[in-house]
Amino acid sequence: MSASSNMNWDRRNVLRAAMGLAAAGGLAACGGNTGRSGGSGDALVQYFHAYGEAGVEQAVKRYAKAYKDANVATQWITGSNFEQKLFAALLTKNAPDVFEFHPQIQLIKSGQVADLTDIVEPVKDDFNQADIKSHTVDGKIYGVRMIDDPQFFFYRPSMFEKAKVEVPTTLEELIEAADKLTTSKVKGAFLGNELTAFQHNVIWSAGADTLTADNKPAFNTDGVAEGLKQLRGLFTSGNLLLGAPADWWDPSAFTQGLTAMQWCGMWAMPVMQKALGDDIGIFPFPKIGSAGKESVYNGGWSMFVNAKGKNVEAAKEYVKWLWIDQKEHQEDFATSYGFHIPPRTSLAQSATKLKSGLPAEGVKLFNEFGHFDNIGWTQAMIASFNDVMANSVRKNGDPKAQLAACEKKVNAELKKLFG
Repeated sequence: MSASSNMNWDRRNVLRAAMGLAAAGGLAACGGNTGRSGGSGDALVQYFHAYGEAGVEQAVKRYAKAYKDANVATQWITGSNFEQKLFAALLTKNAPDVFEFHPQIQLIKSGQVADLTDIVEPVKDDFNQADIKSHTVDGKIYGVRMIDDPQFFFYRPSMFEKAKVEVPTTLEELIEAADKLTTSKVKGAFLGNELTAFQHNVIWSAGADTLTADNKPAFNTDGVAEGLKQLRGLFTSGNLLLGAPADWWDPSAFTQGLTAMQWCGMWAMPVMQKALGDDIGIFPFPKIGSAGKESVYNGGWSMFVNAKGKNVEAAKEYVKWLWIDQKEHQEDFATSYGFHIPPRTSLAQSATKLKSGLPAEGVKLFNEFGHFDNIGWTQAMIASFNDVMANSVRKNGDPKAQLAACEKKVNAELKKLFG
């Protein structure tokens, strides 16, 4: 799996994650080999999901080897069920000391992740403040952002020119473009096999939000319902690529010419450029309705310390060393194996690979149209909105009824979290 995001799991995995840590207790841990090594110093284990870009695993292990104050072993979790294995392992004696994940308030309320305010605070002003906000609860910072991953549409300008299609700025225009671009060999658009990767953009592009600032549901609007209705039309039009060999986070469908437009992440740019040269453009998710605005999802990954681990202080020191102090490694991680935006402002401004061409355009969309994770929008809520997408778009259910049902579930989750 490529660099993913909070919303990027398939439906099955979201449901697993929605089970929560307690429910995952019955699942097996990740095998008897904990990866902990002997030798001098503390022994730490870190969990990473398997990034799809070549060289990431070797880089992560190289950084760990360079750390001299502890022996750091890396568990590289392959397959599409990273969160299931992580949540199961966190309840065992083989729990990782350090792990990557997304900001989730239930991890904080359950005491699973350590307060990292003391290591982040001295450099807080050098981080993207939206990332700081998405990791902060009651004034304490939990987690260090490693990479920001904007997600948008990629398109083939040559195909647009041939079909006399302009870059769409509204959902209606996107649907019309998909129709004109579809041929006997190429589908107009690919939005992923599950049609959930862009689900938050349906909310934002309609001028709504997941939650209000005081944690109330904010997604059940006429604009969102209209967007779902339009997407149902696209789903049944025959112009949408369905059942692609690889899902949306992999650029294969786009680079192999199966689709003229694909929803994907900035990480895929180097592979796309190698395959297609300059015949690549990008644009945000189009606006929906008169109250809407184009949107980009600013996903990414963050590093957390297991507060219930055996080596909390040693783990915090390692996280500080790698993700606070080692700017060279941070830039290498963000720009050498796919393109990501460093969350450190100074690095984002100096990263030469992001200063021109398509990557620079991605940074521009990230800044102009980007939305970040809301720490209060939990996996259970994401799973509930998965149902809205599935029942409204794939099964032709009434969007307003589906949104109302989702709102009821989200309210129940909010009551558990905030009373």
